[in-house]
Amino acid sequence: MTETFLKLDFRPQCSGEIYLPGSKSIANRALLLAALADGTTILENMLDSDDTRYMRSALRDLGITINEVANVASEQTADTLVIGNNGLFTSQSSPLALFLGNAGTAMRPLTAALAASAGEFSLSGEPRMHERPIGPLVDALNALGADIRYAGEQGFPPLNIKGRSLRGGKVTIDGSMSSQFISALLMVLPLLPENSEVELSGTIVSAPYIELTIAMMRQFGAEVEWCSPRCIQIVGNRGYKSPGRYWIEGDASSASYFLAAAAIAGGTIRVHGVGKESLQGDKAFAKVLAAMGAEVDYQPRSIAVTRGQKPLQGGDFDLNAIPDAAMTIATTALFAEGTTAIRNIYNWRLKESDRLHAMATELRKVGAEVEEYDDAIVIKPPADIRHAEIATYDDHRMAMCFSLLAFSPAGVTILEPDCCRKTYPHFFTDFASVCHPVALR
Repeated sequence: MTETFLKLDFRPQCSGEIYLPGSKSIANRALLLAALADGTTILENMLDSDDTRYMRSALRDLGITINEVANVASEQTADTLVIGNNGLFTSQSSPLALFLGNAGTAMRPLTAALAASAGEFSLSGEPRMHERPIGPLVDALNALGADIRYAGEQGFPPLNIKGRSLRGGKVTIDGSMSSQFISALLMVLPLLPENSEVELSGTIVSAPYIELTIAMMRQFGAEVEWCSPRCIQIVGNRGYKSPGRYWIEGDASSASYFLAAAAIAGGTIRVHGVGKESLQGDKAFAKVLAAMGAEVDYQPRSIAVTRGQKPLQGGDFDLNAIPDAAMTIATTALFAEGTTAIRNIYNWRLKESDRLHAMATELRKVGAEVEEYDDAIVIKPPADIRHAEIATYDDHRMAMCFSLLAFSPAGVTILEPDCCRKTYPHFFTDFASVCHPVALR
């Protein structure tokens, strides 16, 4: 296979406005909830990317009608229509084989939904998906009576599922690896006949994503209460009801690259589609930039960042709540004075790549001094950033994070930039639209 690359020459300044594509996390949750709901849902600002294509393809294979329809407000974009199933799925194939790429937001929730559906299913993905754990979710579902078996290594996809009528009840799930396990379990429970109580064990990572799931479930008519730090209660035998139209927020993780660009290079960038009213925890990324010295303006559906009067300062940050956006702080640290420590990010190792090791490796290429720990990374920036060819590990966030090195005089070369198709196919086009090759006067 021929290796592709993108060379980004020095861009001394940036400014402008970005209209963010829909959030992958919200889009795939919304697709599944709409498919399980009673009624037809119009999903506005639907993200068209690898991960959402895998989810849509799987839902169509499960008999769900999904079509594009005209957007009444814009001639530029289309909305997505989903005719709900009014409950769990029934497969006409035995087993029904679903390939889900490296889409964790498809693999984990579909595992839960299909465990309670009628039929037999096999779920598989790309090689990296088979290295990403799913054991805590499978353990919780099997404790409720599911029949899920591993087709390969224990604790990892691929999976063979024999759907059963699960009743609900009390169940414990380990949340120390991924919040997606908890979100997947929660989304199936309103469809079961009994009320359920989920006890959370371990150190809960990415808690804002669990809050996001609960908020969306409520918007589709479920009754869910996070009644204590370790307990979530769900009313069963209720199912989901279409809200009619549902707007998918812009992706807050993707916003981080543009906001960091403004903090580094000057000018003001405003991102639209995510703001102080956002459901996404990654909206807090801008607060980290503020702590480093940038100026931040939050509006209900937008965020603007301007470089501060003084250089950015490194710091010591616990970013467990925003692990995806936290990656952007690692490359922003190259432009800050002093050392930056990013802590409590063990689940970087369980993502599309081992992001802790990948980030440490690529930061060293450009001259940074890096200490890599089991759940943390400490970065001391170089006096002068070197040009390097950045490996992306088939990980969209590695490619987008290292685009910020375009603000170094040495520039940067990104290998395999097309990995951005996973969540943001037009990222580099949008990045170029706000990054200027000459300083503005």
